[in-house]
Amino acid sequence: MNNVLYLLLRRLRTPLILLITVYAVTVLGFVLIPGVDDKGQPWHMGFFHAFYVVSYTATTIGFGELPYVFTDGQRMWLTFTIYASVVTWVYSIGSVLTAVQDPAFRVVRIENAFARAVRRIREPFYLVCGYGDTGTLLVRALAESGIQAVVIDIDQERVNALELEELPMVVPALRGDALNPSNLQWAGLMHRHCLGVIALTNHDAANLKVAITARLLRPRLVTICRADTQGAANNMASFGTEHIINAFNTFAGRLAMALHAPGLYLLFEWMTAAPHEPLREPIFPPVGRWILCGYGRFGKAVHARLAREGVVATIVEADPARTQPPQGSVIGRGTEAETLQQAGIEQAVGIVAGTDNDANNLSIIMTARELNPLLFMVARQNEQNNALLFNAAKLDLLMQRGNVIAHKIFALLTTPLLTEFLDLAKRQGNAWANQLLSRLGGIIGDEAPETWGLAITPAEAPAIYAGLAAGKPVVVGDLWRDPRNREERLPGIALLLKRDEEEIVVPDEAMPLVRGDRLLLAGRIEARRQLSWIARNHNSFAYLVTGRERPSGYVWEYFVGLRK
Repeated sequence: MNNVLYLLLRRLRTPLILLITVYAVTVLGFVLIPGVDDKGQPWHMGFFHAFYVVSYTATTIGFGELPYVFTDGQRMWLTFTIYASVVTWVYSIGSVLTAVQDPAFRVVRIENAFARAVRRIREPFYLVCGYGDTGTLLVRALAESGIQAVVIDIDQERVNALELEELPMVVPALRGDALNPSNLQWAGLMHRHCLGVIALTNHDAANLKVAITARLLRPRLVTICRADTQGAANNMASFGTEHIINAFNTFAGRLAMALHAPGLYLLFEWMTAAPHEPLREPIFPPVGRWILCGYGRFGKAVHARLAREGVVATIVEADPARTQPPQGSVIGRGTEAETLQQAGIEQAVGIVAGTDNDANNLSIIMTARELNPLLFMVARQNEQNNALLFNAAKLDLLMQRGNVIAHKIFALLTTPLLTEFLDLAKRQGNAWANQLLSRLGGIIGDEAPETWGLAITPAEAPAIYAGLAAGKPVVVGDLWRDPRNREERLPGIALLLKRDEEEIVVPDEAMPLVRGDRLLLAGRIEARRQLSWIARNHNSFAYLVTGRERPSGYVWEYFVGLRK
């Protein structure tokens, strides 16, 4: 705010000096020029009356000749005052408008407004650096889940786009370079309610600098970084960055999982979906020879994971000198029928269009479909504004880097136990995943399930904790009793129960709960709301466990006592 006032006063120095001079001279003139009172006696204005007359004259209000009728000398001076003050005010107002429109003043004013908005935050929030495709998806998902975020991005158009977004809450945004530690401080890095920093810029160097800044200034904050290269990921990991996400490796791992365990793949997709996303359909990638167009960072990641699954892939690469594809690769873009035929498109079972050019990827898919309509089609989408075209291409699987990163980060932030559950789920096998999907599908409807954690502690579940402390037996199934009718069931399921170092996947509903248990739950949003009420309301919890409604308040207890 001091910067705004300083800049404004500096811009208006000349108009202010001129206004003060005009007022001083005209007020002094009215004091010195003699007038006549109602009795015909000489009379001189005081400074108060003179300032009063000049004020209503300069503002063109014009109350008249007060307190007495002016003499010719006073009227002559009043005429001079009118022209001098009005011209000065016009000049001053023009100077104010010019100063307000000055780019430097607008920047300072916006920065101060942003800083005030951040200082007023009284709830936990995450600092998101970068508001591209990934940042847009993540911030919207966080806002729809009631989690506050603060955004910093170097592109003013992206900041403007955020201001136009219809989000459930106000998200403060600043145009600034995340490489500058001062900008991170402005954005709330040192704020006591800041829970963590998420670096999502398009440059590994910037994300690395954000991670270093967060580690040095706030070493206890959670830091999540996007890394497009293995070198950057190794650098971030060297000083303890908690979560490093490579979208290419993540997607390649999911594709490999879909090849050998489609049920596990679908379970991962459901569990990491954003709020209100429609349920993903199962996919069944065929096993056989594949064609991989593009051997950049994405192509290398996919090729490595396919090789681990024993899948043979023919590489099509336009610039082999730069990417160094393996022996036997076909030189070309893959957009020409001749190149795809040379790669054996007629005998292939699947194709991955993985170049960094959306037009080329779409052309590859369209050409491949003409040559072999039975292919399993996978494509990489680089730009979010091409979503309409990729949707129209009717792909079997689409790689959108922003979606992959945003979904994974959202799961990390909202349900920390989910990562542990998914790691344990990999060991259970495909048949187990299919059974769990069947149970979930009968509960959740058409939208992806809501996942949340519940800790049996006095702070998070005081009613359940107090009941267990009083010796009341509580089992996992009691959590899903409807508080309006305990014989009805809420649409939800327990995915994981963590007790000290013990981890139980999909615990039996007859399993007793103990104090300190941590649970990962999934179900519909209404089940989450009801369970949150049960965990905190002692009367509702007592009804679910005992089947008896306990009176609440002195009046109800009095009437119940009279009845007894």
